[in-house]
Amino acid sequence: MKVVSVVGARPQFIKLAPVSRELRKCADEIIVHTGQHYDTELSQTFFDELHIPHPDYNLGIGSGTHGYQTGAMLQGIEDILLTLSPDMVLVYGDTNSTLAGALAAVKLHIPIAHIEAGLRSYNKEMPEEINRVLTDHCSDLLFCPTTTARTNLENENICKGVHLVGDVMYDALLYNRKLAQNSPILGQLNLAPKSYLLATLHRPSNVDSPDALKKIITGFSHIEYPIVFPVHPRTKKAFDTLNISLGKNIHTIAPLGYLDFLYLESEAVAILTDSGGVQKEAYLLHIPCITLREETEWVETVKDGWNILVGTDTDLIIKMAHKFRPKNPQKEHFGDGDASKKIATIIKENI
Repeated sequence: MKVVSVVGARPQFIKLAPVSRELRKCADEIIVHTGQHYDTELSQTFFDELHIPHPDYNLGIGSGTHGYQTGAMLQGIEDILLTLSPDMVLVYGDTNSTLAGALAAVKLHIPIAHIEAGLRSYNKEMPEEINRVLTDHCSDLLFCPTTTARTNLENENICKGVHLVGDVMYDALLYNRKLAQNSPILGQLNLAPKSYLLATLHRPSNVDSPDALKKIITGFSHIEYPIVFPVHPRTKKAFDTLNISLGKNIHTIAPLGYLDFLYLESEAVAILTDSGGVQKEAYLLHIPCITLREETEWVETVKDGWNILVGTDTDLIIKMAHKFRPKNPQKEHFGDGDASKKIATIIKENI
């Protein structure tokens, strides 16, 4: 049984780790890295820390427009699939790598399995929303992390091949949380636990819009906490281009490896982010999350009161950074930590 796993971005490397461990017990897995995240901090570090086998193929696509990225990936993945003739292609999440992997496979009549199927923000201006919808409609096996995701698929008349398995990022967090406790990052940054906020920012709607970016950074600059801000390459480029001034409370650092970042998350007072994966990690770590978007695919985190959507509203960003401290009980929306085992078993049974 031969399975090709297509990945290209940081969240996908995290999801790949637990799935690959289980999948390799029953299948020959070939990893294709598209190179969507191509620098060391956002790519190789994750493979090393998470003990993921080095990719069998690295397409090295790098950055570019959505059309360029997706087209180049599609061509590269298709060539690999024609050479390997795998039994299944496994894709993760909602990036251009996800869509390219799905399109290459479906046109060659190779079955597709989609991990994190059924997520919806219902905002079609988000490139990720288009990617996840199209991928779901191409897929043969759809692995849903939550009951909400399964319901979303039912509402689109996708019922065949749908499996509620839980969230593989929860698997990864459980596996790596103890390892993260050994991280020296707080000492390196001269920080005490529960003394700072953690921020991430990378979505085009926030970073590529000068108005949105300035509103967010103005909000950050008026928060009465130190803010640790690992800066994504896309965000750094925007800062340099727009010559944006950061408040003295904002401490920018280079992108981090997974274990250092996980430890920073776990010891933060709260997290400010536009990342879907970070919203979910914050919830699982019981850390308040202030989301710099108008909507989220992780609606459970909002319904339970641990995540609040503030968009780019400067005043609301400042207010919630100081006041949003939920104490509500949480629910087991994301499974029980064995999603990867279930996925490997289901793939084995369907090839």
